[in-house]
Amino acid sequence: MEKPIIIALGGSVIVPELSEDKGINTIFLKKFRKLILENFKKGKSFIIVAGGGKTTRVYQKAASKIAKINKEDLDWIGIHTTRLNAHLLRTIFQKEACPIVLDDPRKKIGKIKKNILIASGWRPGWSTDYISVLLAKRFNVKEIIIAGDTPFVYDKDPKKYKEAKPIKDISFKQYKKLIPKKWTPGLSSPLDPVATKMAQEIDLKINIINANNLKSFKNIFCGKKFEGTVISKTE
Repeated sequence: MEKPIIIALGGSVIVPELSEDKGINTIFLKKFRKLILENFKKGKSFIIVAGGGKTTRVYQKAASKIAKINKEDLDWIGIHTTRLNAHLLRTIFQKEACPIVLDDPRKKIGKIKKNILIASGWRPGWSTDYISVLLAKRFNVKEIIIAGDTPFVYDKDPKKYKEAKPIKDISFKQYKKLIPKKWTPGLSSPLDPVATKMAQEIDLKINIINANNLKSFKNIFCGKKFEGTVISKTE
């Protein structure tokens, strides 16, 4: 698989809400599938890493209400949630994607005969952001797309502060000041602390976008300016 486009697709985009009458975002997934297939037919390769998002946090909170759960087991709930979401993605790309979900970024996968590879969570201690960074290193890719439910990195949490300002370009050094220093199960941030450290070490460019804005995907695919945030080593 030569120079694939790596997309970390947030679980909160795949499943925005989890209740009896709301759940999987089929409207978005239909549009996303169409976009990926259009570019697949043009010869582009993709690795799509499924996140756990809100589904993870709902299950983690439920378990914690019932019993005292340690951090490692909370992480395993998240990992299995990403695997469920990954299997959903693999199924909707059944004809075009590799038949097995990559659940370990180090796993030998032999010669990839299809140009779409779906990946999931791996081990406790980080989010699927880190998996995306590891895969970028493995496949010698210089930038990745983090596609979640917010369009930018903000100077404050936009869900808590209405006056939060979007940031279009930020260095890793400055970005690390905005996020927690350590990973905790269920942590919600544009790029988790473990992934941030590794991305900085390998000089990876991180493109943060709102997944629902398909134009941002298209512009990144074509090397054009997009609505979102770029995290890089540049000060």
